[in-house]
Amino acid sequence: MAGAFTSVVVLLGASGCSVAGSDPIGEGPDTLRVVLPEEPPTLEPCDASLTATGRVTRANVTEALTERDPSTGGLEQALATKWARNSPTSWTFTLRGGVTFHDGSRFTAAAAAFSIKRATDSDLNCNVDGYVFTDSEVTATPVDDTTLEVTTAKPDPILPLRLSFVEIVPTSTDTRARVREPVGTGPYRIDEWNQGRFLRLKRFSGYWGKAPEFAAAKYVWRAEGGVRAAMVTNNEADVAIGLAPEDGAGDRAVEFATNEVSYLRMDATKAPLDDIRIRRAVNYALDREGLVTAVFAGRPSGQLVSKGVTGYNPRIRPWPYDPDRARELVAQARADGVPTGTTITVIGRNGIYPKAAEAMEVVQDCLLKAGLKVEIKMLDVNAWLEYLLRPFPTGAGPTLLQAQHGNQAGDAAFTLGQIYGSRGAQSSYGTPGLDALTARAQLASGRERQKAFADAFAHQNDEVVRDAVLANMTAIMALSPNVRYRPDSATNDEMRLADMRRAD
Repeated sequence: MAGAFTSVVVLLGASGCSVAGSDPIGEGPDTLRVVLPEEPPTLEPCDASLTATGRVTRANVTEALTERDPSTGGLEQALATKWARNSPTSWTFTLRGGVTFHDGSRFTAAAAAFSIKRATDSDLNCNVDGYVFTDSEVTATPVDDTTLEVTTAKPDPILPLRLSFVEIVPTSTDTRARVREPVGTGPYRIDEWNQGRFLRLKRFSGYWGKAPEFAAAKYVWRAEGGVRAAMVTNNEADVAIGLAPEDGAGDRAVEFATNEVSYLRMDATKAPLDDIRIRRAVNYALDREGLVTAVFAGRPSGQLVSKGVTGYNPRIRPWPYDPDRARELVAQARADGVPTGTTITVIGRNGIYPKAAEAMEVVQDCLLKAGLKVEIKMLDVNAWLEYLLRPFPTGAGPTLLQAQHGNQAGDAAFTLGQIYGSRGAQSSYGTPGLDALTARAQLASGRERQKAFADAFAHQNDEVVRDAVLANMTAIMALSPNVRYRPDSATNDEMRLADMRRAD
């Protein structure tokens, strides 16, 4: 397999690194300068579960009723101060008083109820609806200004956790179309979004909590990791994310573990991927150890959730690298009439993680050697999202989608329903058996919940094989000498500006 990485090494060696200073951020010392791999595709609050959106908006511009501590997994107060379960299908939330939206309106239970309905029961096709609530029916009713009752059609033991993904907005927010610049209750408000160039946030003077240290934050985006790193080392930016070891951040680099798991989603509805032997062959063909050694940082994985998430199954190991077995399975399928010569398109996303294109070149090489015909199509985030979310493009043929999943909520309900369910927002294929196992697990609590979800992951791995899971990712960011910040497993999805401090 070593030969599969030759083209990657040559490509990296020949690419060089461009000069970062051609378009400096150019803000004063009270502005936090952040450089991202890509511009957010949207700032719509009900799409804040998308990584590129959430890392800008969540807990910065908008806030939820509850929030999960990524270090402990515990659920903490946000815009709600306490909550209690009245029955299997009913909860009462006590809301924080004295909170004001950026437009000056008051935060009340009516706004919370409105936000829940907008996110879960509208024609906006919100990502949070498919990702977090799937088929759940939720009704939120204000009792008074600071009391909210939330009921569900079916028992839901983790409803407060689900609501940590509903960003709260005022009742004046459009319900018929996505909003470009959301109004929230967070420590920062949107000041200016010059699309294609920069996004600037300003500290909200009416914030209910502790004021953040920096008066403003300015985001820019640069696709090349080396450029992002150089902007920090040249004092043109304070924070850069999505870096690779060779990007040159030097002693400004900070490495941290994430919950992100990289994978390839197989379109198992189209030949030849509709044959499970081909899907197994794809898994056997991939040298995961080689990928994490030569291409991106992380450790090989066999499931879409990481340790610490309810439902993680320690018995599931990464698929072994067995190119001979891969070729065998492809040959068997071909002999039975499976059209193994049909071109499979790898739909990649630029900037999804460092060296994203190089990783897909390695995948292509592995699958070609297994006897499959594979081509690569690298897309920017907006075009890629059309393949990630239903309804999927028609006429695309069999595809492998380069994707990444970070279960920040800490419960497998947020993985199995949306990614593997027959009607999941990001699912290209599901089975009645896996749907039934998932539904059973979602109603369970405690140890029963852990076992039920672990069994569902085992069933997916053994009987469905919808994915080729690659690795649990490690991330690198760069920090200037001006900033103190400790990243955690949620940083990729939710980079809280209020947690960033001046170093002096």
